[in-house]
Amino acid sequence: MGLVYIPLGIIGFFLLISLRVLKEYQRGVVFRLGKVIGLKGPGLVLVFPFIDVLRKVDLRIITMDVPPQDVITRDNVSVKVNAVAYYRVMDPRKAVLEVTNYMYATSQLAQTILRSVLGETTLDQLLAERDEINGRLQDILDRMTDPWGIKVTAVEVKHVDLPVEMQRVMAAEAEAERDRRAKIIWADAEFQASKKLSEAAEVIEKHPTALQLRYLQTLSEIATESNSTIAFPIPIELVKPFLDMAGKRDQK
Repeated sequence: MGLVYIPLGIIGFFLLISLRVLKEYQRGVVFRLGKVIGLKGPGLVLVFPFIDVLRKVDLRIITMDVPPQDVITRDNVSVKVNAVAYYRVMDPRKAVLEVTNYMYATSQLAQTILRSVLGETTLDQLLAERDEINGRLQDILDRMTDPWGIKVTAVEVKHVDLPVEMQRVMAAEAEAERDRRAKIIWADAEFQASKKLSEAAEVIEKHPTALQLRYLQTLSEIATESNSTIAFPIPIELVKPFLDMAGKRDQK
């Protein structure tokens, strides 16, 4: 009776070591005696021991940091730039057969492309046209990794580290630009004010009484805002009507 349990135990042991569990986001490339026989998963997979080899591949989006790269832009400015890339395996068979280590290969390729693309741009383009540069990086990297069964969904430049001297120059340039804008705004305000004063002068020329009213208004504002005693000469136009009335009375 005990001899019966021995083969059953051996069969159970081999069956146990032959079972693999692949998660929903995993696929398995099965090699049988060195030859690919197909894909397995997800779920419970039966693999014959000593004959089959199972290579698991993750199908989720992988986030890859591109280390800082020393780049010389087209206008000869040395900067240090790092980025992040997002990609996923679309064809597990190609990812296993076409490249030794697709993660390492994609990382090295991303570093090379980052230096190449940014070396063709100027510093102003690198700082102002970030979306366009990201699109170029993503397009080139996606085309070059397509034979490996990999789809690059996005590449984003994270940080641009400028030399201290260049930071000072850019700060001075920004300050000069702000000063220029302030002067333009001030000159525009003076121009608009001069137009309004010209229009007011035309109105006063047609209606001299308006100048007297403005004079009285100015006196009222000064009296309200200041406690000092201020002596103002009274324009002759204010008393002329009274002088005319007095002259007419004397003639009578």
